[in-house]
Amino acid sequence: MFEGGDDLTLFGQSIDKPLRCRVQVTLPIDRPYDYILPYGSDGQQIELQPGQIVQVPVGRRIVPGVVWDGTADEDVPLKKLKEIAGVSEALPLKDELRKFVAWISSYTVSPQGSVLKMALSVPQALETITGQKLYRFIDSESVESNFRITAARQRVIDVAKDSGGWTMGDLAKEAGVSSSVVKGLEQVGFVESYHEVPDFSFPVPAPNIKGPELSVGQREAADDLMSRVREHAFSTVVLDGVTGSGKTEVYFEAVEAAMQEGRQVLVLLPEIALSSQWLDRFEQRFGVAPAEWHSELTPALRRKTWRAVAAGKAPVVVGARSALILPYENLGLIIVDEEHEGSFKQEDGVYYHARDMAVVRAKGCSCPVVLASATPALETMVNVQNGRYDRLILPGRHGGAGMPDVELIDLRFDKPERLNTGPGWLSQALRGAIRQTLEAGEQAMLFLNRRGYAPLTLCRTCGHRMQCPHCTAWLVEHRRFSRLQCHHCGFNAAIPETCPSCSAEDSLVACGPGVERIVEEASKLFPEANIALMASDTLTSPAATREVIENIQNRKVNLLVGTQVVAKGYHFPYLTLVGVVDADLGLFGGDLRAAERTFQLLHQVAGRAGRAERKGRVLLQTSDPKHPVMQTLKAGDRDKFLELEAETRARGGLPPFGRLAAIIVSGPDEAELDNFCASLARAIPQVDGAQILGPAPAPLALLRGKFRRRFLIMSKRSIAPQGIAKEWLGRVKPSSRIKVVVDVDPYSFL
Repeated sequence: MFEGGDDLTLFGQSIDKPLRCRVQVTLPIDRPYDYILPYGSDGQQIELQPGQIVQVPVGRRIVPGVVWDGTADEDVPLKKLKEIAGVSEALPLKDELRKFVAWISSYTVSPQGSVLKMALSVPQALETITGQKLYRFIDSESVESNFRITAARQRVIDVAKDSGGWTMGDLAKEAGVSSSVVKGLEQVGFVESYHEVPDFSFPVPAPNIKGPELSVGQREAADDLMSRVREHAFSTVVLDGVTGSGKTEVYFEAVEAAMQEGRQVLVLLPEIALSSQWLDRFEQRFGVAPAEWHSELTPALRRKTWRAVAAGKAPVVVGARSALILPYENLGLIIVDEEHEGSFKQEDGVYYHARDMAVVRAKGCSCPVVLASATPALETMVNVQNGRYDRLILPGRHGGAGMPDVELIDLRFDKPERLNTGPGWLSQALRGAIRQTLEAGEQAMLFLNRRGYAPLTLCRTCGHRMQCPHCTAWLVEHRRFSRLQCHHCGFNAAIPETCPSCSAEDSLVACGPGVERIVEEASKLFPEANIALMASDTLTSPAATREVIENIQNRKVNLLVGTQVVAKGYHFPYLTLVGVVDADLGLFGGDLRAAERTFQLLHQVAGRAGRAERKGRVLLQTSDPKHPVMQTLKAGDRDKFLELEAETRARGGLPPFGRLAAIIVSGPDEAELDNFCASLARAIPQVDGAQILGPAPAPLALLRGKFRRRFLIMSKRSIAPQGIAKEWLGRVKPSSRIKVVVDVDPYSFL
């Protein structure tokens, strides 16, 4: 566009020196690029402010970007710069959000452009909105007198007179004519077309809707949260209450206070698509539904929600972790429900933990953040002990319900009996408890955190194990679909009739139980029971989840079998018995949080029992009843477990008493990958107070067709591993075939 070097000509005409600005594009690039401000139709440059969303050329592509803070480099020759291609009508990103994007980028050692892309995750919302083309009747004196009004035309006129705002198709259908009749009337002036810009807003709850009567303890906690909201100041408070203590109703009071202040509210749930019961409670409390944000939304609804959030027309947003990086106009409260949940950690693209980032976002917005859980993470409780977080305690269940009794079933002595069709997985004690519960007209639940029918299929003739061709993982049998499936990459195949290795017929046998197998056993033991299965692969949509929950609430189901999705805060008043098929599952495997995760999950599952006036009972089948997790669960002593876990972590210098950052290196060629890892190993820096371990094959050494190796940076609490990672990885440049990912504060070690 610009001719010559710095001779300032535009299309051959002399012009003033063009103005420049910095633009951060939504590509994996860590710094803004310089661009020339665009020119308007009057030939003058358009002034842009930091935060405005633009379209800019990068190579041969046009990509979204944001005008970034700072001054462009005036020493860069004009011939090297390109002009901004377009300016979005979407509202600019606020200074608070731009700083948040930069902070996440720095903390997670991720390109700033990759983080910005999460904030601009809806390209349709950045486009100019022309609205829907509609048709209405107009009284026109300019219509030619000889224009003949046929019966078809008269029907269109009559319909359009009665009400306006018809689409072409709807108007023609209502009048019983073709669209050409409507077009003809438009041409002569009997109807006109216009564009109606869609209403990007969500209904505002009516003020002062009275919620349920709170207990004295709940009222005190609610008043504390409400006062924090009204102060318009940052604070972090842990809402620590046993399962069934009414934490949701307490923080609903704070939600109402924020809306009364004219500020927006964000509620993060671990799996929003599975949280229909929570959404129902919200609508019952406030009279309207909140705006939702998760992967199940249609493109049109995502556009509407993004625009509404940016304009401050979405009073309450409830969503998954990605909702944290939406462009809120005036955020006044953040709630992280079930803050201990591992699903708040994103392990793809930008690796971040939404709970920790929520605290940072709240500080930037000068608003309180509430971390709610019956089993707060050890990191959270250490922050409470160190005075960084405040804590509100709800020690008892709402309405006078008591906590369930927890019993341990030692599988070394009470071994499940075989069935006619194969091994059994339910002990005699658990079978008897289920039968007693069903006979009493109550509901029971069996929990096993393993999807499918069996985790392993092998050949009884040659020992061949069915393994995923793209991952270091066994294929899981899903008998409901007659398929073998990899739970890591999604590969699936029909169950073969013969062994792929030795060709033996009818030799493949399922090993170990999944929830489908438990359903099979329960159906044979309790043929009179109405059984439902809840797992992530059976709850394929929010509607499917809602149907199962309604069947349980309406007592059409009296025996529920499920994976961890049943632990997501559901309230079933008639459910009095919870049986955990394999309480030891998840305790082993080298994960530093294995014990904590197991305790949290089993505690949450146990909390589904006895939430109303009926006493609850929990039976844990275990082969290691002396394990601290089992003993503290039996005693109902969560704080004792946290004390033991803290001692173990502190001795090893592990989080939260030390810092970790994982370096995951992957590529399609194993030899090339190992050569690069060897180069990285030779470049490992020596840092006092830190050490770097590796390289070592990842437990999933092959994932989605890519070979994987891991390094681990371990440092004292006072030493940030991010700086070590940046300096070290900057020494060795990988080829385009090799991917290097930094995972600060890793949650998964696979």
